[in-house]
Amino acid sequence: MGCNFLDLFAGSGSIGIEALSRGAAGVVFVEVNGRNLHIIRNNLCVTGFAGLARLIRGEVTAVLSRLGSENDLFDIIFLDPPYLKDYETDTLAGIARHRLLQADGIVVVESSKNRGLPRNIDELVMFRQEKYGDTLLSFYRY
Repeated sequence: MGCNFLDLFAGSGSIGIEALSRGAAGVVFVEVNGRNLHIIRNNLCVTGFAGLARLIRGEVTAVLSRLGSENDLFDIIFLDPPYLKDYETDTLAGIARHRLLQADGIVVVESSKNRGLPRNIDELVMFRQEKYGDTLLSFYRY
């Protein structure tokens, strides 16, 4: 795979760690909760992937701005915000505004199947959706 992966609202880090296990070159984990970051750090140590990870504690919108100012680019950006909050649209707008996605990269949004997401956000265009039980995965690209 060899890609750069951004895991937003990382929780336990399971998605980013799965990306590493499948060959991602590196993962940036973004999580606001300090306890969750501790869990991610432990999981990375147990799996042997700590050297391929960067952990950032902070609100996603602020971290997106920071990553943009550092000119970071990602092949895959995954976001799984809390289902009862309205973070998806603002997060997608921040990804587009700060140009964090490689030209051929994709953004994957995990949300409730009942959540209506916009087809377009700035230059990002939804090109696919998949339902799995109560979960909806929406895929965006430039």
